[in-house]
Amino acid sequence: RLLGRLQDASLLQLGAYVGGAFVPAKSARTFEVLDPASGSVLGSAPDMGKEDVEAAVVAAEQAFRSWREQPAKERGAVLRRWYDLVMSNREDLATIMTSECGKPLPEARAEVAYAASFLEFFAEESRRVEGCVHTPPSSSKRVFTIKQAVGVSALVTPWNFPAAMITRKAAPAIAAGCSVVVKPAEATPFTAIALAELSRRAGVPAGVYNVVTCSRGNAAEVGGALCADERVKKLSFTGSTAVGKQLMAQCAGTVKRVSLELGGNAPFIVFDDADLDAAVEGLMASKFRNAGQTCVCANRILVQDGVYEKMTQLVVERVKRLKMGHGLEEGTTIGPLISDAGASKVEKQVEDAKAKGGKVIFGGNRKENNFFEPTVITEVDPSMMCAEQETFGPLVPLMRFKTEEEAVRIANDTKAGLAAYVYTRDLGRSWRVSEALEYGMVGVNEGIISSDIAPFGGVKESGLGREGSKFGIEEYLEMKYICLGLGKPIQGLPSMP
Repeated sequence: RLLGRLQDASLLQLGAYVGGAFVPAKSARTFEVLDPASGSVLGSAPDMGKEDVEAAVVAAEQAFRSWREQPAKERGAVLRRWYDLVMSNREDLATIMTSECGKPLPEARAEVAYAASFLEFFAEESRRVEGCVHTPPSSSKRVFTIKQAVGVSALVTPWNFPAAMITRKAAPAIAAGCSVVVKPAEATPFTAIALAELSRRAGVPAGVYNVVTCSRGNAAEVGGALCADERVKKLSFTGSTAVGKQLMAQCAGTVKRVSLELGGNAPFIVFDDADLDAAVEGLMASKFRNAGQTCVCANRILVQDGVYEKMTQLVVERVKRLKMGHGLEEGTTIGPLISDAGASKVEKQVEDAKAKGGKVIFGGNRKENNFFEPTVITEVDPSMMCAEQETFGPLVPLMRFKTEEEAVRIANDTKAGLAAYVYTRDLGRSWRVSEALEYGMVGVNEGIISSDIAPFGGVKESGLGREGSKFGIEEYLEMKYICLGLGKPIQGLPSMP
């Protein structure tokens, strides 16, 4: 069904991508990929296991030996060609993405451009990996540090941004000279396969970029094999905190480099002096993108007493304009949740809030398949599930606060620390609150903070390391110190001080 929607059907190859070829699973097993909006089958992908991981790692290790020796300029040129191909196939990639994960087509188009931006940025950044010459401790020595590619890197990516989360990891890794094995989410393998086909056309050498697909049932086996393999030197994971902790523990046996981008519980703080129209627009952008299924979604909406009722009114007016539907339908602004489990979680949070005194003033109902109405709840307090847990759905819980100190205390009362948002016209307050918030990223009077040039990542249990920006490539580099002994100085020349 999906093939018929594409201008270039060859983007969807019948296989995963290992060693420069599209291959089936060694077991010949496959798994079905569903359209979350209708439940219909889009197609099937190889259900790979431990043997397939072995083949991918062998291919990646062999490719790494030659790829790391390529001049940075050549690696950058390959990434630039990949960028050009992604942008020229934007419509097909967006169609694949919407079909797999349900987000509206305009959002999918925006994600394709966002994904491509990392290929473009790191194509340029590849030439900026620099070492350092240090002041030596004596005249008979010279001291240098250089940076080298870490090696074969395993990239485990989520379904909510099935293109951007791959390129945000693969682009810096490949730019640094690493080879990669990508394990995409079971819900969205076709986006990863399409990116693999475009990487092949761009001239990414065989084995440098590999994709291993599998069902949820085989995910633990595939992930465990990647973590246990001594040839894999680096793991980068985006997903839930619980799974991230498991992978981190599994990587300890081989002391891998690990970077993790895990769950969030983002506070969205609106002070009395805020521009409320701007705050509502920022909230809509942050909260309802991908039906609320992003790790940086506004999850707890903290509104100061003086503007609580007005903010509530404006939010409801704006939420009423959202249109639920299939992501490929014209005019759709909010699609389905990814699964039955995702919709059930939102349903439980709504019921919990109602039982504890929350008031549902708009929405609150689950619809057919995986759709859930955009929902607004007032009089939310920190004891409710929607305040304690990441929702990953179209739920707006509005909480009151009185003082700046109270807002910061509530905002920081969580194990998560990924993103936070602050709306105020007071410059001093914007600095005070931004510095006091225990989060890796803070948006001040802005609801969309992700960019290829900015370091993306969290603190506390929201992860380790940073992606994007000039810091992103450092995750795939090792620093080496070289001490050069010069021997005896040339006679007759003055010594160094």
